[in-house]
Amino acid sequence: MLSIHLGDGSRVSSALETEDLTKSYRAKTALSNCTINVPQGHVVGLVGPNGSGKSTLLNIASGVLSPTSGSVRVFDSPPASSSTQLERVGFVAQDTPVYSGFSVEDHLRYGKHVNPKWDDNLARRRVEQLGLDLG
Repeated sequence: MLSIHLGDGSRVSSALETEDLTKSYRAKTALSNCTINVPQGHVVGLVGPNGSGKSTLLNIASGVLSPTSGSVRVFDSPPASSSTQLERVGFVAQDTPVYSGFSVEDHLRYGKHVNPKWDDNLARRRVEQLGLDLG
């Protein structure tokens, strides 16, 4: 497993690691030779203009898309390689629709139904903190 040595001498393994990652669609390249390393436990932001490959990178990292070339590892495994690996990754795309006919309560029940490790108390506390109406 790749480890990163921080300035204070501590070691952190990678949450996301890519090397020469490329995604092409016919004549268009959406992501070209992307090499990054995101340590576990860190928050990062992807910044760039529209069309620069940010969403493509996240879709590859979550296993929604496959790369054309290069490599990607999420928590030291290929994206979506096992149910255990999938349980460790959450991804909500920018244009992902919510179920417009669902109330917040319906979404909470659905989340609990489809996610074996759902923490209903945590989800409900977050809804309350955000001041959302369950109705």
